[in-house]
Amino acid sequence: MEKGLKNVSFTILLLKMCIIFGQETVAQKGIVIDVGHGGKDSGAIGINEVKEKDVVLSIALEMLRLNDHLEQPLEIYLTRYSDTFISLSDRTKLAKALKADLFVSLHCNHAKDPDARGIEVYVSKVTSQFVRDAIWMAFELQAAFKEKLGFESRGVKFADFQVLRETNGQRPSVLLELGFLSNLDEHAYLSNNRSSIAIAQVILMTIMKY
Repeated sequence: MEKGLKNVSFTILLLKMCIIFGQETVAQKGIVIDVGHGGKDSGAIGINEVKEKDVVLSIALEMLRLNDHLEQPLEIYLTRYSDTFISLSDRTKLAKALKADLFVSLHCNHAKDPDARGIEVYVSKVTSQFVRDAIWMAFELQAAFKEKLGFESRGVKFADFQVLRETNGQRPSVLLELGFLSNLDEHAYLSNNRSSIAIAQVILMTIMKY
């Protein structure tokens, strides 16, 4: 696969999103997008001091903006809407209070090896009635990022992250590592505003399939 990440036609992606919605006849599900880190917790700090907390917030806000322009928008809630610190337990409590149907946690990766690249999607390693749907969503996300945006896939993995552990018993939950801020190419892509739009669209398109 080519090293460079793809530029996409945002108009075409948005049109596809509208077509999918036009085929939907049931009530839309409630989605909680967990915007990783925030406030005093910057998360990973990459090349040129780009902070994980800022990248994922930009993407999440683009998801809201795009969703608001759809004819039949999803019910999307963010765990934070600005650069504020929200504890992990409060993030999972929000999903429970809202009785969300899906929980997606957004993050960026970092590694000592500057050549490390690609996306990872995590699901809880604890078995529950929702794990199968979570695994399906994880594979759909990694496939969409590879096909639409040219990201390499590092696979679907299992972990005991708190946000996955505490939401796993009530709904499908996934944690998405969107690429490496320590990688020159992926840092440049993730810190670009147009890329935030493209990533937001791909996540929305994938969620619509659920």
